[in-house]
Amino acid sequence: MTDHALHSPPAKTITGGLAAMLYGTLTYVLFLGTFLYAIAFVGNLPVPKTIDSGAAGPLLPSLLINALLLGVFAIQHSVMARPAFKRWWTRIVPPSVERTTFVLLASLALLLLYWQWRPMTGIVWSATDPLAAVFLETISWIGWAVVLASTFMINHFELFGLRQVLARLLGRELPPPEFKTPMFYKAVRHPIYLGFLLAFWATPTMTVGHLVFAIATTGYILIGIWLEERDLIALFGDQYRRYRQQVSMLIPLPRHRAKVG
Repeated sequence: MTDHALHSPPAKTITGGLAAMLYGTLTYVLFLGTFLYAIAFVGNLPVPKTIDSGAAGPLLPSLLINALLLGVFAIQHSVMARPAFKRWWTRIVPPSVERTTFVLLASLALLLLYWQWRPMTGIVWSATDPLAAVFLETISWIGWAVVLASTFMINHFELFGLRQVLARLLGRELPPPEFKTPMFYKAVRHPIYLGFLLAFWATPTMTVGHLVFAIATTGYILIGIWLEERDLIALFGDQYRRYRQQVSMLIPLPRHRAKVG
């Protein structure tokens, strides 16, 4: 028997790695489509369903349904992101696809929201000046760009599960988490959330439904930051505490200029 045969991984391991890679890739494609649709949904671009499209129904039932849809996403996203849940969950699913499964369920929750969202089309404000409208639209696009760019500044493919399934396919161990503050992360601690806030609030025409969406997602973001920072302190300790003292949460403000990483 050759040395190569002795050290070749078993067929079951290769099959599992290929299955995980296929699962991760398809989920990433679904996520990418869901993310792009979110831009169109919030910005009322020409897609089948947007935040303001369709006939408005009674206000209270629409508000309750939309709150439920937002709650489904918030609960799924918050619960599955917690370390305690991950420790339990990875007893059921392989650790290599834990993040992929999280991304899949988050994408499905968003697709449900797009599908079942009830428009509430009363006007809260509307920019009548064309320059003001262009300015607000530009801010919204900048927000989406900040979201996407920020994911690449940390590790886009790990954030959405591809790095994990590739590591399993290649039979490699992922390195332990490393605390880094690249580019935007030197200005604010949560540039991804900042980008979402810009994208959701900067709109030439703010309807009641859009306002409900913006308020609910802002509340979720603030709660999410509190939960996330608690987990980061547990993981990185004083290193993250110093970072939190030196860098603003969402608004780039001059604070301590000590090196944070």
